[in-house]
Amino acid sequence: GDFACAIWHVHERRLFCARDPLGNRPFHYYWSGRSLVFATDLHAILALPEVPQVPNEGVLAEYLASEWYSRDQTFWRGVLRLVAAHRMVVDAAGPRTSQYWSPDLFATLDYPRDEDYIEHYRELLTTTVKRLSRTYRPLACEVSGGLDSSAIFAVAEHLRQRGELLAPDLAGYTMNFEGDPDADEISYCRAVGAHLGRPITEATPWLPPLDWYRQKAAQHKHFPGMPNGVMAGRLMQLASAQGSRVLLNGVGGDEWLGAGYHCYLEELTAGNWRQFARLLRRNAASEGLAQSLWLGLRHGLAPALPEATKAALRRISNWRSHEPDERNWLTPALREALAQQQTAHPPTSPARLRWPGQRNELAMLRNPYNTLAHESHELFAASYGLELRRPYCTTAMVQFSFAVPKRLLFAGGVNRHCHRQALAGLLPETVLQRESKAEFSVTYHHYLPAMQDLLSREIPARRPVWLDRQAISAAFAHYLTDKDRTMDCSTLWMLFGCDTIFGG
Repeated sequence: GDFACAIWHVHERRLFCARDPLGNRPFHYYWSGRSLVFATDLHAILALPEVPQVPNEGVLAEYLASEWYSRDQTFWRGVLRLVAAHRMVVDAAGPRTSQYWSPDLFATLDYPRDEDYIEHYRELLTTTVKRLSRTYRPLACEVSGGLDSSAIFAVAEHLRQRGELLAPDLAGYTMNFEGDPDADEISYCRAVGAHLGRPITEATPWLPPLDWYRQKAAQHKHFPGMPNGVMAGRLMQLASAQGSRVLLNGVGGDEWLGAGYHCYLEELTAGNWRQFARLLRRNAASEGLAQSLWLGLRHGLAPALPEATKAALRRISNWRSHEPDERNWLTPALREALAQQQTAHPPTSPARLRWPGQRNELAMLRNPYNTLAHESHELFAASYGLELRRPYCTTAMVQFSFAVPKRLLFAGGVNRHCHRQALAGLLPETVLQRESKAEFSVTYHHYLPAMQDLLSREIPARRPVWLDRQAISAAFAHYLTDKDRTMDCSTLWMLFGCDTIFGG
């Protein structure tokens, strides 16, 4: 399960703390040298007079540059987060942390038939949803119409029909972006409801005024959230008003069920040339020979190149990019702070791996931004009286992803093969065969065009130690002229969010 706990040994005068393996529950703390302060919420610690509120330039630089290195720091010096899958012991000598869990890199699943892997996954997903369904109120589920959240709702409904759901009832909720070509998934969601014979409540996206973000930042002393997360506010409000206290969502499905392209590298590393050729032939039947060969080159041979060669190719790719470089709008002082963060938090991986692709999987598991996003959404849901639970973000699901042959996740040119096959019959074919994915930059575009003066003039003038005004103006001009909307507009939102934390 998900947890953040602290247990006091009275006789030994020692405190034991721990955070769940995936970091689904926050744990913040401050050590003064003599005493420990800890809490779920950051602002509860900062409210104490003995805790200094000194900005952490390194974390600030990470946000402003959208580069993430630290897993344990916050916006405030000395106020730390306990890292996921870590324990902490505190006594008179101070706090000491250590890792207690990591996926077994050498565990494998070996079945004679693909159908056996699919059945294994179906049982795993069913068991996971059942365990996380325990609540004394109606269980709420986000149902976007995508493969991940729809699968959770379908499995929960299947459990309810069999009398095995650990909740008195089940309710589905979705956001209706009808009319927006990139974000609209409502037809898929309605197909899920019709297939299961269950109503799914539709909520309009919530786009609060900028002052709402300012108030949240002032209250919590933390980044106030991103529009593509806050948009779920009305959905959460409805779920809470209708009696639910637990909300399941599909976060984590992209990470742990959609990594199938690594199958090429896995088979090459194991020396399975026959299986590699079979993958090329099978995918050529659906994707065409040229695309299949490109995938084999991109995801099989290219990752096996020497690191120096890959670094040179990345530099060429970045040089050809026309996107603004967020580092350019940092002042020299913050660029130096960012460089120090990068040096202090180098990527780490075990000396021994079963195959090279596991290095990327471990990096995904330990991605600092993912944890920050989880914490932010957790806090947001709690403001509506809801506890978030993520069936795909469990140790069992992560271990499955590490152990299953990647060819089971990618077949016939379609990612998530195992997941799709396991849900056959539970989901409508329109959803099972879906390959598109919604994109919610529309929530940023709701705000940004009217924020030019704020982002290009007011904030740089207020934060000259942070930002280069000319570089910010150039980046915003690029956004305004980017007719194809290819720019990652979340980087501009970071400027606003960071400013609000410190009284902007």
